[in-house]
Amino acid sequence: MTLKERIKKLATERGISLPELEATLGFGNSTIVKWDKSVPNAEKLNAVAKYFGVSMDYLLNGASPEVLTKKDNRDIAKRLERTLSDLENSQEALMFSGEPLDEETKELLKASLENSIRIAKINAKQKFTPKKYKTNNE
Repeated sequence: MTLKERIKKLATERGISLPELEATLGFGNSTIVKWDKSVPNAEKLNAVAKYFGVSMDYLLNGASPEVLTKKDNRDIAKRLERTLSDLENSQEALMFSGEPLDEETKELLKASLENSIRIAKINAKQKFTPKKYKTNNE
């Protein structure tokens, strides 16, 4: 299954068309359709992953689409804010070659951290949830 097919499947499950999804996320017309022939940038891919509550790894590779609960998403948001706060309070954490990071780079760092925390949460759920409580047939 391709990236576009996975996104289309998720959209269909939510009762939304690809053009509606693109409009909701602020993408140009046919942006997602073109992903059959091109690779999306991380920011757009992350926006789609966040919208559906799946990992970017699932979108790209079809890894387990473990759906996170609202509580999981709140935990992820808290952990992300705590991590970013810790980084900003550190003297040299948000510097590159002695220069402060620009806003665009900070946003990319934030997206990367969020995705990493999200994947860690999904992996932890897969690893530590007893089989009798798993909802999908593995």
